[in-house]
Amino acid sequence: MLRAQLYQMLSHFLGNPPSQKDLDNLAAMSGDSSPLGEAIASLSTIAGKTDVVLVAQEYQDLFIGVGRGALLPFASYYLTGFLHEKPLAVLRQDMERLGIARRADVKIPEDHIATIFEMMAGMIEGKYGTVYDLDEQREFFNKHIGSWAKHFMTDLEGAKASILYAALGTIGRIFLDIEEVAFTMD
Repeated sequence: MLRAQLYQMLSHFLGNPPSQKDLDNLAAMSGDSSPLGEAIASLSTIAGKTDVVLVAQEYQDLFIGVGRGALLPFASYYLTGFLHEKPLAVLRQDMERLGIARRADVKIPEDHIATIFEMMAGMIEGKYGTVYDLDEQREFFNKHIGSWAKHFMTDLEGAKASILYAALGTIGRIFLDIEEVAFTMD
């Protein structure tokens, strides 16, 4: 379930600016000497030294901006250069096939990285009525995550407005590398 927890954490922070409780929870985390553990420790340190108002501004600058944020966290944009393109249509078809319904309270297109990560966590945990086997998870990963999300995480790491989110991008990039390698194993 650690995989699902990492997807859920990434989804949570990429979908909304964190609350003070979220920052406190991050600050309480610890990591080991692995690259992922070191990235988690770095995020924890940054979270403990920042304030919720600064992080809310960072989120605003990165993802919303005035007219547009520094990054557009949508598969369609990363894969085609435009929003609402074929990757979104393919995702919607797969959601229907897998029995994953769009949440009524979500107004953004389904190909937002936070939504896709939430779906992957749900597939692992059985949130959609069944725990999807590794073949289904691999197919979903390859079609909707592996094709672009690591590039987004790298962009997040290097974005000028990124401090806490740069550390989150590092975690995401390392985690997606692990997932990619694991899915190539039989």
